[in-house]
Amino acid sequence: MVHLHCGAASDVGRVREINEDSHFASSPVFVVADGMGGHQSGEIASAIAVEEFARLAHDGYDSTKATEVVSATLMECQRRIQAYGEQHRSEGDGEWYAGTTVAAALLCEDEEGAKWLLANLGDSRIYKLHNDRLDQVSVDHSLVQELLDAGEINAAEAAVHPERHVITRALGGPVFRAPDFFVLPLTSAERVVLCSDGVSGMIDDTEIHRIVSTTDDPRDAAQALVAAAVAAGGEDNATAVVVDVVGLTESAMLDASRTEPVSLEEKLGALP
Repeated sequence: MVHLHCGAASDVGRVREINEDSHFASSPVFVVADGMGGHQSGEIASAIAVEEFARLAHDGYDSTKATEVVSATLMECQRRIQAYGEQHRSEGDGEWYAGTTVAAALLCEDEEGAKWLLANLGDSRIYKLHNDRLDQVSVDHSLVQELLDAGEINAAEAAVHPERHVITRALGGPVFRAPDFFVLPLTSAERVVLCSDGVSGMIDDTEIHRIVSTTDDPRDAAQALVAAAVAAGGEDNATAVVVDVVGLTESAMLDASRTEPVSLEEKLGALP
């Protein structure tokens, strides 16, 4: 059995009035979503994404087909977010748009045993800590990242680029864009960190490394990351999820708790 300990924290920050970030942290599923769109639409989009991933934790999933499961989950998120937007536009709100990033970590299995399956869309990040070394696993889907990859700007210029918040992939757009997937042995990532750009955009990787490598409890580490981002200016909503692998045995079976969550649209009375 795989034993995971986790912590999560979120803060609206010092500038925004609404926290459009959402997160879920319950073994074996962990996700951060950063919504966008205004008029509370970003809040709804990120909540839809998190709700769909929460179903995997509640209902269980085939851990040997986790990539297919995550792809199907993201496509369902896309369908629901688009349907929600279409309803608003049909009611006369022609400018209504909702979208969200996603950074997710789930347990998966192959013939070698349990592993991490990591997936991302947008600029919410996934880091791994191993042997006191912090590495960014995900690659930002952003205009600035494309400029960096092309050698047109350097890291210092990217940090202050006026279009650093422009993303090139997200849920909710007119066309579904596939996520990036990464599969890692649990033994190579004893701590995994998911965060919105309200964290990674306010504190650099050196500070993220300092916090997550010196704070033992993942709950304290998540709180410390968010607090540091707010203290650094809090220009955006800040959310972090920290997950530790604390025990491995030969079996990596996933628990499946059976429930039927009520959909977000039903709670809001937005859709039948």
